[in-house]
Amino acid sequence: MSGIDSGRSINVSRLWSGGLATAVVAGLVILVGALIVRGVFGIPVLAPEEAGYLGDATTGVYAATAAIAALIATALLHLLMLSAPRPMTFFGWIVGLATVVAAVTPFTQGAPLASQIATGLINAVCGIAIVSLLSSVGASAYRRSERPRLHGEGALPGAGFDPGYGADDYESGYRDAFSEQPRRRYDGRHRSYDPDARTRPDRD
Repeated sequence: MSGIDSGRSINVSRLWSGGLATAVVAGLVILVGALIVRGVFGIPVLAPEEAGYLGDATTGVYAATAAIAALIATALLHLLMLSAPRPMTFFGWIVGLATVVAAVTPFTQGAPLASQIATGLINAVCGIAIVSLLSSVGASAYRRSERPRLHGEGALPGAGFDPGYGADDYESGYRDAFSEQPRRRYDGRHRSYDPDARTRPDRD
């Protein structure tokens, strides 16, 4: 794990395993979207109309591009979690704006309006899936680091305050420390503190 401050750390394996799963989801969103739009509504998107329900190689390339975009978003999230003050907020804005660009881009190309709308919707759903899934993955990849206890097994000296160490433990330790000291009997030969002065009768 790679630390970002004294109180938190990043579970890198969890972050990137979630990123890989998000890449698979992004690719499947493109394939399922093309199948629904072409097979159910009969709108030719991502490939000519005669290419079939799933289209041609262009559809596969588009799905692979969406998966790569999810991996790039994972790398961006990892970088923000290491350096940015509020990584999830910045990640949401960056990927959200990229999703808007991907949804609007089909309308700038020369294609039938129905194909433009369908392609824009597929891109928007894919972007929303990426940002929502990776936001959850990033939140779960944060791990609160545990501080060692001040007493008991595994305690380290000077490690910091332990919430489990209460006033009762302090008082009992204080009493034990003083009870273990040997008591010195007063013999009258020097003037020092006599612990039995209150209980011994005065000597005249």
